[in-house]
Amino acid sequence: MMKYWLFKTEPETFSWEDLKKSKNKTTAWEGVRNYQARNFFKEMQIGDLLFFYHSVVKPLCIMGIAKVVKEAYPDHHQFDPSSKYFDISASMDNPRWFMVDVQWVQDFIPPVERELLMSIPQLQNMHLLQRGSRLSIQPVAENEWNTILSLQNKSNS
Repeated sequence: MMKYWLFKTEPETFSWEDLKKSKNKTTAWEGVRNYQARNFFKEMQIGDLLFFYHSVVKPLCIMGIAKVVKEAYPDHHQFDPSSKYFDISASMDNPRWFMVDVQWVQDFIPPVERELLMSIPQLQNMHLLQRGSRLSIQPVAENEWNTILSLQNKSNS
């Protein structure tokens, strides 16, 4: 059964345009160092869809849709002492951190701004909009997914 997700990124670190410029419009989503987010990676399956969200910019917004094209596998940076993601307690036999590969699917033109999302009653329980929500990887309920897609469809008609 397909699941839906939201991936947050700071555009200075890795932007929507960076994803689109990547080989085959695909990238490994590396460097996640939060246990709950890591566990979400482990739940993901090929074909799951995700909103690509730009954070720490104005306006905060969903830039488009990507999909999972490779399920969770060990993040190799955890084993590299020269990497900022190195984890001395991780081992090849017992990796601590994982990543998935994602691929561009479609742009949102215009991007869907957080301010708009906050004004929609059907999205009041969305993880992204909860006070103090900082996770970079979040589940999105199917009804929330469909509500956001309907906003995009309205702006393009």
